[in-house]
Amino acid sequence: MKDWIGNKKSTFTTLGASNHSNHEREKNDYYATEPRVIDELFEVLGSDLSSSIWEPACGELHLSKRMKELLPHLSIKNSDIIDRNVGCEIIDFLKAEMTTDCFYGDIITNPPYKYAQEFCEKSIKTITTGHLVCMFLKLTFLEGQKRKKFFEKYPPKIIYVYSSRRKCALNGKFNEIGSSASCYAWFIWEKGFQGEPIIRWI
Repeated sequence: MKDWIGNKKSTFTTLGASNHSNHEREKNDYYATEPRVIDELFEVLGSDLSSSIWEPACGELHLSKRMKELLPHLSIKNSDIIDRNVGCEIIDFLKAEMTTDCFYGDIITNPPYKYAQEFCEKSIKTITTGHLVCMFLKLTFLEGQKRKKFFEKYPPKIIYVYSSRRKCALNGKFNEIGSSASCYAWFIWEKGFQGEPIIRWI
């Protein structure tokens, strides 16, 4: 059996939504991202963006729908550990069995912050050389001894820091939140890149 992009080497393990403390993860980690962050990401990426995208923490498709609106030709693989009745694949991304370099495209998501480093590492291993991992993360992701070692092994190519706040809403309820107190950035890795990260502002 071929997978969705025609790569015979890739194997994904699909898991039901009742496993792995999903209720706790749903309660604490589902913060939907306002879709306009995709406009800003696509503007800075330009022609570097692949035509195949995987959104592995797609929630209710807030980001994926905006990607498709901006670039209808994109082939987007949507998956999440929780079934929210939006037609995505139910995959526990961190526990899915897959070979290294099995996805010929870019990975774009706002991962559950509790598992952000694990999402970054798994994503970098999953894509092929030259493709991108784009993670929408709090700027505080730069902190910590554990992450220092991670960044030394996998240096981002560029970090786009937001000069104004962007919103992430619990369970996607944007009408119930005010202004955000957190500063966010797009962290972008290019597989195979070795060098000093560039910092720019959006």
